[in-house]
Amino acid sequence: MPSASLAPSWTAGVDVKGAQATGTVAIVGASGALGFGLAVRLGQAGVPVVVGSRDADRMAETVERAREAVPGGSFSGCDNERAVRAADTVILSVPFGNQYETLINLREVLKPGQLLIDATVPLAAAVGAGATRMLGVWQGSAAEQALELAPAGVRVVSALHTVSAASLSDLDHPLEQDVFVCGDSREDKRETADLIERIGGLRCVDCGRLEMARITESLTALMITVKAGHARNVGIRLTGLPEMLWD
Repeated sequence: MPSASLAPSWTAGVDVKGAQATGTVAIVGASGALGFGLAVRLGQAGVPVVVGSRDADRMAETVERAREAVPGGSFSGCDNERAVRAADTVILSVPFGNQYETLINLREVLKPGQLLIDATVPLAAAVGAGATRMLGVWQGSAAEQALELAPAGVRVVSALHTVSAASLSDLDHPLEQDVFVCGDSREDKRETADLIERIGGLRCVDCGRLEMARITESLTALMITVKAGHARNVGIRLTGLPEMLWD
């Protein structure tokens, strides 16, 4: 169990007083399956990770689990607001039902120039329906909603909708799959790819402007259906692409 001393301070080994740390990634929602998988894979790749959570005990438990999985990794934790302040890249990995509230609460700490990688999926499970069905989003997609909610100057990119959380968490599982990246800036997508491709076996593919996230997000429902039908974790790998995708 997590140390009780971590809960009152809401921090576990993170400097929340200074400026954003170069190369540090904050994962908001790291106590969830996808967020935790990303945390341990990035930590294994040498990326400093800050776990953000609304709950001190859950944050501390997640940090402890990550440190056990990757003893050599750099993991720290705190509440979401302090996690975002401590990082220059933020991965948003929360259920769609929590995305709006989370981003509203983070508006005062998200800064122009920060990279916000949105992995949210508007699955119908958010309203108690099946996880293989999608919800309509007024803005077009969860990523476009994130862009609308984030302060001006925050660079929003959509990614990570087809990567199995279970495969990420199993550090012995070879990935060898593609990650579809959508965004309105080629450079922002390239920066996202540089980070994600530090995880061995993942290859990022530019899928166009952020509006294309309404398509890539829906692939999550497809992957859930395929996984259920074959009782195993699956991924997507495109063929016929050039060897160098980001030159």
